[in-house]
Amino acid sequence: VQLQASGGGLVQAGGSLRLFCADSGSDFRGNAMGWYRQAPGKKRELVASISSGGVTDYADSVKGRFTISRDNAKNTVYLQMANLKPDDAAVYYCAATSRWGVPYWGQGTQVTVSS
Repeated sequence: VQLQASGGGLVQAGGSLRLFCADSGSDFRGNAMGWYRQAPGKKRELVASISSGGVTDYADSVKGRFTISRDNAKNTVYLQMANLKPDDAAVYYCAATSRWGVPYWGQGTQVTVSS
């Protein structure tokens, strides 16, 4: 499994961004997928997850603003972020957990939110 995250950038507060994570593995539909973020000086935190069956979960801080989705035909998971706040600024990481419980991490993509 190799995960390639993209879509980060600079956005004004209140704006939107869409992150992409492409999975080069052969069993994407069997993976649970997640987006994490880490801001300077803070611990990495789980932002959103989606199971192999499409069940989603979100951190309280992003509920109602972020949406995680997956396209099994494209081996891609998305994170649609709306109404971005300065506190959302961080490096965002894509992660996968295989059906056998093996974790994989992608490289991060920087999200910067200007106030």
